[in-house]
Amino acid sequence: MLRRALRRNGRDLGRGYPLLTLWQLSETLVPVVIGLVVDQAVDGGGLGDLAWTLGVLVALFVVLSNGYRFGARFIKQGIEREAHALRVEVAGHVLHPRGARTDRLAGETLSIATSDADLVPMALHQLGYAIASLVAVLVTAAYVLRVDVVLGLLILLGVPAVLVAIQALAPLVARRTARQQESTAAASGLAADLLEGLRPLKGIGGEDVALRRYRAASTRASDDTVAVARSWGYLDGFTTALSGLLLAAVALLAGRRALDGDISLGELIALVGLTQFLAEPLRGLGDVSAQFAASRASAARIVDFLATPRVLAPGGRAPSQDRPELVLDDVAAGPLDGLSLHLRHDELVAVAVDDPAVSDALVALLSGDLDLDSGRARLGDVDLAELSVAGRRRHLLVVAHHGGITEGTLRTTVDPGGQHDDDALAPALTASAADDVVRLHPDGLDRPVRAGGSSLSGGQRQRLALARALATDRPVVVLQDPTSAVDAVTEQAVADGVRRLRTGRSTLVLTSSPALLRAADRVLVVRGGRVVAEGTHLDLLRDADYREAVER
Repeated sequence: MLRRALRRNGRDLGRGYPLLTLWQLSETLVPVVIGLVVDQAVDGGGLGDLAWTLGVLVALFVVLSNGYRFGARFIKQGIEREAHALRVEVAGHVLHPRGARTDRLAGETLSIATSDADLVPMALHQLGYAIASLVAVLVTAAYVLRVDVVLGLLILLGVPAVLVAIQALAPLVARRTARQQESTAAASGLAADLLEGLRPLKGIGGEDVALRRYRAASTRASDDTVAVARSWGYLDGFTTALSGLLLAAVALLAGRRALDGDISLGELIALVGLTQFLAEPLRGLGDVSAQFAASRASAARIVDFLATPRVLAPGGRAPSQDRPELVLDDVAAGPLDGLSLHLRHDELVAVAVDDPAVSDALVALLSGDLDLDSGRARLGDVDLAELSVAGRRRHLLVVAHHGGITEGTLRTTVDPGGQHDDDALAPALTASAADDVVRLHPDGLDRPVRAGGSSLSGGQRQRLALARALATDRPVVVLQDPTSAVDAVTEQAVADGVRRLRTGRSTLVLTSSPALLRAADRVLVVRGGRVVAEGTHLDLLRDADYREAVER
């Protein structure tokens, strides 16, 4: 990933790196030119000598300032483009039509798409600064060698020795940085998860437990952040101490050479200035490996995320029928144990499940998120595992209990693709009893909706998610507990609306709602992962276990 970042930003970096190097080289030459001014103009020279040497100094500062200005601009441009490309790549992986199978929380994914995506391309700046710093050190050594061989050798041998010693602390910084990135992402993910479920938490009195979980995650992230800052402090202090000793030795030796008359006053000024200047590139070269390790850790997190498999298999077939039937034949997957069902044309079938885990497994199987252990699941003449994305979108819609609500308006919530006008949306809104949500606000369908539907009640979110599903008008629709958050009156209205609107279509509803069970053509009773009874709701009420499970 880091090599790819260099390749696809080659144009910007190809202009930025030379200009950044020119800036660092110009800064290196400033003490040398000041020494030239002293030797040529101040120490026995005339106005002409002073004028041309000062002109050289002014020109050097013009090159210096513009080299950094434009070099940093090109490099920053490459960094921002690469960060944007990585964010788009992560978002594209999540939003791919076949989905992404990952156990990361939404907040963790957001952290990868933001902080990690921003940190990876910082390696481009680190590399440019390392090149510029190395050139500055080599030019300094070359000048010092010309003035005094011993001083030049001291720099040429001392700088690598300092850098090697500094690298002893670099792995510590890298390890702590990687750990801090993971713990920060985990805390962010937990925070986003808790905020999304804040209302249910308050309803069951789980605020204290949630607070303890978040406090523990936040404390780990805080401790890891402090540890990273401490390790950077160790690295900076160690770098400053070693480079300070080296530069002090260079300055001391240069002063003795000046006292002995081996070098001029201007050369002494140049050497002292270079000695002070070298502290910055030395510190930069010392930090670059640790900084690069942080970028590499973020790159590894993004690569691992992008390597997560797809939810849906790369099927390439679609049912040959316009109105295919959904058939499960003795399927086993997770808690499903030999479950069979047949959803025929123009039929509303309800499934009463004794275990929420079985309901979730059935939804996961139908949505492609759970693989079969045995048995067969097909839509028309095509196995579900072989369905193409286009075929699935055309014929089948599976709506889990927690239908997501994104930021936008009621219109974009019910019709994300903008395919229907108000008249076309009206039947779905009425059938889901979501029309009153539209009428309650003066903006109607243009009423703003916050992220996650936080500006709506639980019942309103559920009815809007149901309206969105009904508006698709798919031949086969599977709904999981579509009325669990509404009152009994609204539940009856929804049951009647779904029954009426889905006439001529196939609908499978996983529910324990008496209203929906009564509206169904058939009810399948599932216990222990398999169908144990079948019939109408009224017929099944003779069974005491069924009656106890569904009556309320």
